[in-house]
Amino acid sequence: MYIRFVISDRDEDSGRRQGLFQAAAALRDAGVLDIYEEEQMDVLRKWFKEHLEKPKSFSRSRKPRATRVALSWFKDTAKLHIAKMYEFAAILEAHGVHVEVIRTTRPGYVVYEDEHQITAEPFSETGT
Repeated sequence: MYIRFVISDRDEDSGRRQGLFQAAAALRDAGVLDIYEEEQMDVLRKWFKEHLEKPKSFSRSRKPRATRVALSWFKDTAKLHIAKMYEFAAILEAHGVHVEVIRTTRPGYVVYEDEHQITAEPFSETGT
C-alpha cells in the first residue's frame, strides 16, 4: 500500500493536486502562520531533509529536460514519516486547508524507490 497527502490546489506544472510541502510553503509565504507554527514547520522540514532522500527521478524518460510527471508516495511501512506528515496536515487544517490522504496499491509506473518512498508516473485510474 502507498500513501500520498494532497490538498485541492493544483500544481501549475503537472496539473496534479499539490502535496503538503507546497501547501506549507504557500501558508508561510502568505504570512498567516504564528511563530509556533512556523517553528513547528521548520522542525518538520528539517526532519524530512535528514530522514527522507530526495528522489533521483520523476520521469521514465532519460532525457535531461523530460517533463516531471511522477508523484511521490510513502510506503505504508514508513510509519514515522507518515506520522510526521499528519503533523504537517494538522497545521494546514488549522488554517482551513483540507488535506486528503490517498491510499492505493497501484500508484503507477515506479521510476524511483528507496526504503521509505517511491515516485511513480500515475496510471490513468490512479487517484492523484
